[in-house]
Amino acid sequence: MSMPPPPHQPPSTPYGGPVPNQPPNPYGGPVPQQHGPYGPPQGFPPPGHPPQAYPRHGVPPQYPAGPGPGGWGQPPMGPPPKKKLSAGAIVAIVVGSLVLVGGIGYGVKAVLDSATGPFPAATHKLVVPQTLLGGEFTLVSDLSDTQGKEIEDTPDFTVKDATAAVGQYSGEDGSDGSVLVLSGLYGQIKSPGSTRSSILRGAATDKGSKLVVKPRDFTPAGYGVTVSCQVTTSRDGLSTTTLPMCAWGDENTAAVVALVGAGEATADPQDIDLADLAEKTAKIRAEIRKPIGGAGN
Repeated sequence: MSMPPPPHQPPSTPYGGPVPNQPPNPYGGPVPQQHGPYGPPQGFPPPGHPPQAYPRHGVPPQYPAGPGPGGWGQPPMGPPPKKKLSAGAIVAIVVGSLVLVGGIGYGVKAVLDSATGPFPAATHKLVVPQTLLGGEFTLVSDLSDTQGKEIEDTPDFTVKDATAAVGQYSGEDGSDGSVLVLSGLYGQIKSPGSTRSSILRGAATDKGSKLVVKPRDFTPAGYGVTVSCQVTTSRDGLSTTTLPMCAWGDENTAAVVALVGAGEATADPQDIDLADLAEKTAKIRAEIRKPIGGAGN
């Protein structure tokens, strides 16, 4: 004898009491649990869903749960781009190196000894041409009559009738930011070797400059001149620039050449090719050193 089916029980809420307006499940079985009009309690997933699929309580789903490397959904920010020394600062350092010639590094006795002998004859001068290194660099400003006056007005017992030759040049197309500064003088020079050394010492003692590669002597083939080169680093605000330079000195002319390109400005000072810069400096000397009264005046 079969038992009659139990009477139908309406579904109830988790807190007791019937669920209002709840239709029976047409497929039989239990009616899925329903929640109040505001959905499940915040921060708790409905049955059948893994907890990790939902954000933590109070965190909007479009943002990460906490600030990561890039903050709240922002791309990570790297260090600020490096800046190189301004052209004006390079000019100041290079011109200043000649202003200090005539006493740095070799004492009073050496100065007096060199002053007692005769001065050499004046046979050559320096010019500031429109281009250097076969047109690779173009003149931006001839500073011989402005910054150069400071060189001419600085007392030096070893130089007679000094005249400045100072020029600022930029790369041929100007797009790479290359800067070449020529700072020199011509006249009658008693101690060319000491003058050459003093020029580099002057640049290394400029405020904010630090000598990182000591002077080395080179004799580029075919030019008949000794060129000394060094590398300093110089600070301009928060930026540091690698500044390679070379100098020469003969009986009539002395000058320093600083060449700072995009690569040199941020390079490791130890990686600078000083032999290459010495050869370029010797070539520049050949381009700007002219006989007095001769062709090219």
